[in-house]
Amino acid sequence: MDLRRLTGLGPNFAGTAWDIRDNWHRAQPKSVEAEARLREWRCRVKKSLIRTGLETLYFSGAHRFMQPIFGGVGAIFMLHHVRPPRRGGFQPNRLLEITPAFFDRVISVLQSSEVDLVSLDEMHRRLIERDFSRRFACITFDDGYRDTKTWAYPILKKYGVPFAIYVPTSFPDRLGELWWIALEAAIAKTDRIALLVNGRGQRFDCTTISEKRHLYTEIYAWLRSLPSEDAIRYAVRDLAGRYDVDASAINDDLCMTWQEIAELAADPLVTIGAHTVNHPILAKASDEIVRSELKMGRAVVEAAIGVRPEHLAYPFGDRGAVGSREFQIAAELGFKTAVTTHPAMLFPEHRDQLTALPRIVVDGEFQRGRYMRVLMSGAATAMWNGFRRVDAA
Repeated sequence: MDLRRLTGLGPNFAGTAWDIRDNWHRAQPKSVEAEARLREWRCRVKKSLIRTGLETLYFSGAHRFMQPIFGGVGAIFMLHHVRPPRRGGFQPNRLLEITPAFFDRVISVLQSSEVDLVSLDEMHRRLIERDFSRRFACITFDDGYRDTKTWAYPILKKYGVPFAIYVPTSFPDRLGELWWIALEAAIAKTDRIALLVNGRGQRFDCTTISEKRHLYTEIYAWLRSLPSEDAIRYAVRDLAGRYDVDASAINDDLCMTWQEIAELAADPLVTIGAHTVNHPILAKASDEIVRSELKMGRAVVEAAIGVRPEHLAYPFGDRGAVGSREFQIAAELGFKTAVTTHPAMLFPEHRDQLTALPRIVVDGEFQRGRYMRVLMSGAATAMWNGFRRVDAA
């Protein structure tokens, strides 16, 4: 989960994951501790640079001057969790969480910025018909978490704002594996992790918060580098079993049931989108599996709540998880739109790339209303994208 990708700002300070892991395997304990401190320092520097960039763009007023050129016609915002802050220093997935108070502020800022908050269908219409008389924004949530209904929905209902929820059907079916959460839970529970890496047993100390954060980053990167989805899930199942992490309980606790989803879907403000069945990294799958995940993800939603999804979100959605093959398959299957996690504004040219649309993450590490004004101006994503308007490759 790369902060640079999520925010669209800042240089990439992440080292080569394989080199760092090799060092961990060879190093003496003192070197391991030093490496952990170095990685933690790099992470703090990266966050500081991103925050400095956002602050500079805002207080210099540069975002206002850049908006007419790089603000585009609108934006799609991506969120995961809206809920009160959790306790504890080890929260590697905190960048996916914002507080209800900040979310209320996000909506207020967007509404005061002369931006129309619209549904995905309306966004699609405006792109197709080239109706760009006013800028617009869409609010979207991935994964169907229960806090979307508990905390986000009342705020959106209060303001009369339409929004979309992309649902991976294995989550409400209670068959889902939220492996990135299970990984966090396993590391949180112990001071030393034993893990099978490339067929060899490895042990890693993680006594301090800094060591836990570093270890999460390295294991996550290693998991993402594995050749198949099955390999990722096997590794996390093994880890969960070793440290008594109940993946089913995580699913039950965090994700809505079909009944809860149906209750939301009954509100005209709510659009239910497809998000595959099993939330896989599609780029690691065969053509047949990709097509099946997209088709079945839509079919199961329709069978469960009687609503046929016309819009799709690719799981993970970054360049390592989705590409031109998936864009083409989504188009062939007739989805009106499909969204990635590539950070960019929408431009008229996206009319010809409706199954490769960018989104901007509302990041839990940067909860300031002024940052939303910078993001909506397009200044931050323009810098990140080398000032290219459209880049779906």
